[in-house]
Amino acid sequence: MKKSTEIRQDFLDFFKSKQHKIVPSAPVFPYDDPTLLFTNAGMNQFKDVFLGTGTRDYKRCADTQKCIRVSGKHNDLEEVGHDGYHHTFFEMLGNWSFGDYYKKEAIEWAWELLTKVWGLDKKRLWVTYYREDLETKELWENCTDIDHTHILKFDEKDNFWEMGDTGPCGPCSEIHYDFTPDGCKGSDVNADNPDVMEIWNLVFIQYNRDNTGKLHDLPQKHVDTGMGFERMVRVLQNKSSNYLTDVFLPLVNELVIITGKEYSGKFEAPMNVIADHVRTLTFAIGDGAIPSNEGRGYVLRRVLRRAARYGRNLDMRTPFIYKLVDTVVDTMGHVFPEIVEKREFIKEVIKGEEESFNVTLDKGLALFNDEVERMKTSPNGEKTFSGEVAFKLHDTYGFPVDLTQLMAREIGYGVDMDSFNEKMEIARGLSRVDKILDSIEEKEYDDLMRVDKDLKYDPYTESEAIETEVIAYQNKFDNGTGILLKINPFYKASGGQVSDTGELILGDKKYVVQNINTKNIIEIPKTEFGELPVKAVAKINIPRRLSIQRNHSATHIMHEALRRVLGSHVKQMGSYLDDKVLRFDFPHFHKLKPQEITDIEQIVNDKVKEKIAVYSEEMPIEKANTIPHVKKFFGEKYGEMVRVVFIDDKFSVEFCGGTHVKDTSDIGLFKIIREESISAGTRRIFAKTGEGIIDYVNERTAEIEKLASELPEKYANNFNLAISEFKKDFDGTDFRNTEMLASLIKYHDSTIASLLELREKYQEEKRQLVKELAKQKVQNAAGSIDELISSAIDVNGIKLITGEFTVDNTDELKELGDKLREKMGSAVGLLYSVIDGKVGLCAVVSDDLVKTKKLSAGKISGDVAKILGGGGGGKPHLATAGGKDVTKIGEALDALPGIIQKYL
Repeated sequence: MKKSTEIRQDFLDFFKSKQHKIVPSAPVFPYDDPTLLFTNAGMNQFKDVFLGTGTRDYKRCADTQKCIRVSGKHNDLEEVGHDGYHHTFFEMLGNWSFGDYYKKEAIEWAWELLTKVWGLDKKRLWVTYYREDLETKELWENCTDIDHTHILKFDEKDNFWEMGDTGPCGPCSEIHYDFTPDGCKGSDVNADNPDVMEIWNLVFIQYNRDNTGKLHDLPQKHVDTGMGFERMVRVLQNKSSNYLTDVFLPLVNELVIITGKEYSGKFEAPMNVIADHVRTLTFAIGDGAIPSNEGRGYVLRRVLRRAARYGRNLDMRTPFIYKLVDTVVDTMGHVFPEIVEKREFIKEVIKGEEESFNVTLDKGLALFNDEVERMKTSPNGEKTFSGEVAFKLHDTYGFPVDLTQLMAREIGYGVDMDSFNEKMEIARGLSRVDKILDSIEEKEYDDLMRVDKDLKYDPYTESEAIETEVIAYQNKFDNGTGILLKINPFYKASGGQVSDTGELILGDKKYVVQNINTKNIIEIPKTEFGELPVKAVAKINIPRRLSIQRNHSATHIMHEALRRVLGSHVKQMGSYLDDKVLRFDFPHFHKLKPQEITDIEQIVNDKVKEKIAVYSEEMPIEKANTIPHVKKFFGEKYGEMVRVVFIDDKFSVEFCGGTHVKDTSDIGLFKIIREESISAGTRRIFAKTGEGIIDYVNERTAEIEKLASELPEKYANNFNLAISEFKKDFDGTDFRNTEMLASLIKYHDSTIASLLELREKYQEEKRQLVKELAKQKVQNAAGSIDELISSAIDVNGIKLITGEFTVDNTDELKELGDKLREKMGSAVGLLYSVIDGKVGLCAVVSDDLVKTKKLSAGKISGDVAKILGGGGGGKPHLATAGGKDVTKIGEALDALPGIIQKYL
């Protein structure tokens, strides 16, 4: 039977032999496609090629893509665990042609792999084609030896692939496998028969659908295929369920061990669900998604809580899902190394989520069960959970409503979703004014408010205040009241840049503005307003705004520097910009070399010195797209007009709605402080600028002081004097003094390196001293061994030696045991010591007694340790053990002769 690892490799090797480039899997959530929460097909990472907005340096490729289907159109959540072939996480094996080979080769190669390489029974294979695609039908008939009666025609629903309402599309040909014992009929294909299963879909992208729905031939035709890896493993391993293959069995077996339940009957579906869900959680968290209350984070939280609830069906009431992560990593980490690197982090996140939900899960289940009992006894035979109960489970106990629906469905009940949604709307506070706020993004901003863009993008002095009015508000925000200003000078969080903070003055009251949400709503402590509008004064925290601008402009320059140093593959995959630090994620498969980091810093700092004017321009997107080398951001939806930021027209030009410096000299020194991997093929850089560099120097100074404090005076005195002088010189340094700051950072780097070297030298001296002291202690203690031997007692002709020593660890006790064996002759010895409040034991037996009397130091020490409330053991000649109860040392010594007699 082929192993799953061999099957995956067979696929990749086969297409490599057909001149396909083997490419890595994209992350499980797309960084550059805002229309998708999760990567749900292998084609997602090539969507730009099909749309004509991107290219690759190869015409053919193949891969195994990590996919998650748990939301939106492709949502397999309800079926997971209850049938044998649907999963929330799965691998999709695929091969692609970008304007290269087409239908003939795709069909021939698919048939060759299935029937010649893997040797599948041709009688069990069925293929489908789109009713108008007679070319595909003829290719199956003429280029393969499939039974012609196994070639079936279907309509658009089953055999026409579309990316959306408009755009690239084309017919597809699916390959199905027949698991039925006596062979299926054509009517069983595409009929939701679990024993007649689709295993491979060949998509032929040859049309472009326009806004009227009309199809036009594409100038280039593409092939996009997707094979369900887990399903293919089931076929080749001849199993009745995917969960019985070696893809899932390690997880199922681990669940059996953890839960103590058999994998059968009522426990089978819960184990299937949990085994599936932990894979989704492991890979999603490994790629950077975190359970939360919104977006993909909320989807993950739903998945985790669904798994936790199924854990109750297995009597698991403490966190356990996180324990399965090791099994996922051990079985799949060789293919997806990013989960190996993030193993402990993934476990920590899952365990934390489990602990949080466990607090309320049992209470929620009790409420659910109470409601079931109430409905059972109701006179009208209710079988629908009210929206009020479903909302309470959601709001008070953290039950996602689909979990409540699942639990209700399991007992033949339903949930009043209309009532539930009404409760949710009330909870969100959607009054008339609130609905205006809620729909603000769908309206023209000028219908409700005037946003002065000059206020958002041009720095001004701290003394300036903007007079405005409150025109709408709501009191259902997490932190109080959300208000809408007629003129709003605050920048809202967007494109990785955090929102402005500042102050809002309403009459004689001042409010700290901490956050401006995506709809330009300002959050302040709960406040009641009278008749609107209400006059207000808004003030931005200008120093903070300026620091954010420095980091944002530096990010643009660094982006281009990365491309010039590392290559044109670099693009922004994520960013975070506040007043303290900038963070930038980009695709790259290797840790940056020290020289590469130096080169990137040099390019950025050179641009700072050039004092380049930074300016922006709003223009139609069609015009913006024609600018040479213009950069666009991941995850952004662009309208008809876009804002483009220029930092030297030939250096950095990017679509951007954020705030920036007026010229690059205001950035100050740029310094990369950390670089790391966040997933396979994705790196993350942290850097500082401006005032942040001052903070960085102070942090490094504190680090030097800490290192120096750990050294004896003979090493530290010179450093302490230097630090004192340095602090005097550094005090009051302006961040624009880049030359001085750069030299100080170099000085810090060399000083820290010297201190680390000295610390290692000092620690080595300490280690040697400790070794010498320990050696001397053992030698001193060994002097009493002769005395112990002379006081030995006789146990049925066996000489028994016991003695107590004062040692620091069991290694020292073991050394004394070795010395005792050297001197004692034919005997049994037991040495003991109280170490950190516990009893350490070392038993020794001479070679002759091991051979002739079959005595074992391991058994003797183990029995003694049990009396002391511990355990241990080892080899017959020498063994160590330990116990917790020091009060029973006398009892253990008294029992020792009897223990020896037992083994004679």
